Amino acid sequence: MAENIGFISTRFAGTDGVSLEAGKWADVLEAEGHACFWYAGKTDCDPARAMCVPEAFFHHPENEWISDRIWGKTARPPLVTRRIKVLAEYLRRTLYEFQERFDLRIIVLENVLAIPMHVPLGLAIAEFLAETHVPAIGHHHDFYWERTRYSVSAVNDYLDMAFPSRDHDLRHVVINETAQEELGRRKGVASLVVPNVADFEHPPAPPDAYASDVRAEIGLAPDDKLILQPTRIVPRKGIQYAIALLQMLGNPRYKLVVAHEAGDEGMEYRDVLAAEAKRMGVDLRFFSTRVTETRQTTFDGKKTYTLWDIYPHADFVTYPSLYEGFGNAFLEAIYFKKPLLVNRYGVFARDIEPRGFRVPIMEGFLSQDVVAEVRRLIDDEDYRRETVEHNYAVAARHYGYGVLRARLNLLLAHIRGLPELV
Repeated sequence: MAENIGFISTRFAGTDGVSLEAGKWADVLEAEGHACFWYAGKTDCDPARAMCVPEAFFHHPENEWISDRIWGKTARPPLVTRRIKVLAEYLRRTLYEFQERFDLRIIVLENVLAIPMHVPLGLAIAEFLAETHVPAIGHHHDFYWERTRYSVSAVNDYLDMAFPSRDHDLRHVVINETAQEELGRRKGVASLVVPNVADFEHPPAPPDAYASDVRAEIGLAPDDKLILQPTRIVPRKGIQYAIALLQMLGNPRYKLVVAHEAGDEGMEYRDVLAAEAKRMGVDLRFFSTRVTETRQTTFDGKKTYTLWDIYPHADFVTYPSLYEGFGNAFLEAIYFKKPLLVNRYGVFARDIEPRGFRVPIMEGFLSQDVVAEVRRLIDDEDYRRETVEHNYAVAARHYGYGVLRARLNLLLAHIRGLPELV
């Protein structure tokens, strides 16, 4: 039975993990005959299928005013409480409008009841669910208890109520087993693990003419090796280990290219990385000004590229993250059949590594054996081909759209009245 399904979050725009995974869910659901619609404070979705409510964006001035007064505090002034409730009430009314406009039968809540970047919106959703009994799926990517930023709070009552709520009609989905255990322990609710996925049923197309000059635009010589760090510049990405790797490899032809920008917490870290690379004699290149969400032209007439334009040109991918909720960049490297280095972060060790991928793995430091394995993967073409083909096959079994399709169909079956999730 085809359903009208509404996705709700603070933002559906760009290449953040939540937006990307929500898009994959929608692709699979629409292939099954359902129609998907979007509600957010910022969205680049089809306007005919979307409702943009600026007050729902986490960077809206009213929400930022509230956030500045509730985190790192233990008391909440009455004025803050009033403004939270006023904004929540307004957003609750817009949720009713969203449901009625698109005749929605099921709601998917994308991380908005997990990470409290917008407390009023979370409260509005919790009340909306309690009042309407609309069947809903909470797709939780990361929880507030996983972030030190939210460890001291003046809104513990709201966190208990809405992040996530315990509504009878709300099914919970998490992206890793640790989150499943913690959600059960802290909130007493069952959940289903649905990992992040990629469309391994359809391999990427070869680079087209537009992207053929990526290496030259980065400034690489024909015999240089492009070592790609495909992440934002934030400390938890561990980019200092990528620099150390190139220093230990000791080959001046290896160039480390960072594809994304420094975020709000990353400008100082970026400067530290640049200084460290210079000290170690590593050729580090920041290419973020030429990497955009879609192909464009800069004000001075230069082309921009998407990350997917760059992946095919990489000779090796570094992914030395200290922590990840899952690991989209890991799957992307596998999808483009690129060898990669991984730091053994918690979710990788528990959820991904047991699947049998063949990747050099560091554990907080770079051993000589790991460096030797990286060197072999870069230099030995036959060994590299065998490794990446093996990894692609493993990922297709465990992290392809077929896995997502089966689990979404299971969720919809439960919503339609089959036994509860266990």
